[in-house]
Amino acid sequence: MTSASPTRRSGRHAQPLSVPPLTAPSRPKRITTAERVLDSGLRVVVVRRPSVPMVEVRLRIPFLSAKSHHLSRSVLLSDTMLTGTSRYDRTELAIALQELGGDISVGLDADRLLLSASALATKLPELLGLFAEVLTQATYPKGELVGERDRLLERLLVARSQAGVIANEALGNRLAPGHPYGTGLPSPEDVGGVTAAQVRKLHADLVRPEGAVLVIVGDVTPARALDSVERQLADWTGKQAVRRVPAVPDVLRGPLQILHRPDSVQTALRFGGHALGRTDPRYPALQLANLAFGGLFSSRWVENIREAKGYTYSPRSSLDHSVLASAFTASADVATEVTAPAVVETLYELGRIATLPITEAELDLVRQYAIGTLALSLSTQAGLASTLSGLLGAGIDLDWLNNHPVRLAAVTRDEIAAVSAQFLAPSALVAVAVGDSDQILEPLRRVLDVELVPTS
Repeated sequence: MTSASPTRRSGRHAQPLSVPPLTAPSRPKRITTAERVLDSGLRVVVVRRPSVPMVEVRLRIPFLSAKSHHLSRSVLLSDTMLTGTSRYDRTELAIALQELGGDISVGLDADRLLLSASALATKLPELLGLFAEVLTQATYPKGELVGERDRLLERLLVARSQAGVIANEALGNRLAPGHPYGTGLPSPEDVGGVTAAQVRKLHADLVRPEGAVLVIVGDVTPARALDSVERQLADWTGKQAVRRVPAVPDVLRGPLQILHRPDSVQTALRFGGHALGRTDPRYPALQLANLAFGGLFSSRWVENIREAKGYTYSPRSSLDHSVLASAFTASADVATEVTAPAVVETLYELGRIATLPITEAELDLVRQYAIGTLALSLSTQAGLASTLSGLLGAGIDLDWLNNHPVRLAAVTRDEIAAVSAQFLAPSALVAVAVGDSDQILEPLRRVLDVELVPTS
């Protein structure tokens, strides 16, 4: 890799400073775990990481469902899960957590319900006791649910007024039409009809240990931590209700779709297509191809439409992984008057990486970035716990994580060219644009096929 050459003034002339080149990336320390599968079906994985006297806990529960009302009820379940148990109300539960020097939060995506917690390492048994309290005794008080439901309706109203949110939903509907992965937000009509009884039934049906994964990372003794989990969560039992989730359908292909947003000063552009999963042998090459295209600040697309042209502040491409599918997406919010030129430059960069190999310097840069950011993400207790929870919950074992830097180091330019041609070519992608169609429709029509989509 070519080293930078800053200058230092000496008298009247600037003298170049010699900066040594970057060294070869070091291989991250191999991660070892202790593991136990409880009689309930809960898989528990513990990693000793005594860097600070804390412990991080992640509980991932499968939550994917194709039922039409599932999303609205799931969101309200996650919003109200910590508002009361048979022993504590919302305030008392918060005080109990504070006494442990920790906290608990509940998150949700299409695949899973995630309980995240941290506390002083010496308080792990008490923290697990509160986990058990929430998992087996959550009451979802009616008054709390009504309040959270009203707040959720207000948040949805704000979110659906934003071009980026509308564009993300439109792209999701094209990448996974009719599938839960293609639905980003619940409808206000569905949310307005959710009751506390329905949320309690959803908890009884799906908040179950079979198939769930509990990850503990911190200043703990693994054997003691496993025993503690077995004792504290002994009463959390049962199987999930049967769910049938269809396979992810093919991408809904067709022209670039325009969704009219009157008087919008920006256009939200989104491009996307299917991608390789993380266990595919070609995935490391696709990961580096994405970084070279638009996955980091000095990538081709960012250099072009942000640095050189000034069309946008925040272009970015990414690879996103769910249990049943993976996707490549590229996002940029551009000024309305440069929408068509921004699309032209995006198609140019996609076409360039799909037809011409990246340079050795680019390969060196993205490889070091990928290996370095992976090492950074595992350097903290919280980062390691979240990464392990995500991988194990998706059925990817620890060997994948330990060996991934080696796979990244072995990727060649030809391998990147091959996956770029298949997954990043404009012909492999679909696109949406949310903006003022009165200003962007005709300029875009001169560039490519477009379709004006009616909006409600």
